[in-house]
Amino acid sequence: MRVLVVTAVPVERDAVTRAFGGPEERLALPGAELHRRGAFDVLAGGAGPAAAAAATAFALASGAPASGASASAPYGLVVSAGIGGAFSPVTPLGSLIVADGIVAADLGAETADGFLPVTALGFGRDRFTPPPALVRAVAAATGAAAGPVLTVSTVTGSAERAGALLAAHPGALAEAMEGFGVAEAAARADVPVLEVRAVSNAVGPRDRDAWRIGDALAALTDAFGKAAPVLEGWNSHEDLEG
Repeated sequence: MRVLVVTAVPVERDAVTRAFGGPEERLALPGAELHRRGAFDVLAGGAGPAAAAAATAFALASGAPASGASASAPYGLVVSAGIGGAFSPVTPLGSLIVADGIVAADLGAETADGFLPVTALGFGRDRFTPPPALVRAVAAATGAAAGPVLTVSTVTGSAERAGALLAAHPGALAEAMEGFGVAEAAARADVPVLEVRAVSNAVGPRDRDAWRIGDALAALTDAFGKAAPVLEGWNSHEDLEG
């Protein structure tokens, strides 16, 4: 089984690939480049849910092509990975989060009575649930907190918006921009999905002096180093609800 890992930008992709040993192969895809190490194919698909969905779909359609020393094998798991903002001091800067729910936080409609998610409009979906057994295993291996991660198209920049998101999604741990797009593409290919985030900043007013991007990228590398055996060895046919 091969694992496809999708990040937004190259610096996140490189943080993930540093966790894996062995030589690296590079394979061209439409609009992207796979960086392959062992059982892991990692690509930087672009920022935002639309770019993430498109890149993931192209990679899944490629069928994990053979190249060089690597044999072709189907993807058994897709992981959305990168850095993100945290809502709670329970997940401080540099800490890790594994999503037990991947939620489209701003997909829907504004009304006079407030925001309505797309599901309340009678179509679509606004949440994907990663395999619970896999979430627990990755959290145990990495020390990550498990909880909902929100996908937004606009990064939160005010305390008011942060409060509104938490009111609408109690218990949310973090926000990022790609997870739901990756999950949508994976679901259409009938491949399970996971999301892993390292915390670089607090959700709320933008204070770039307080961001810890380097620490978050280092935490992302450490997380995939610890989680690699779990991800590579995970059996998608096991009891996912157990």
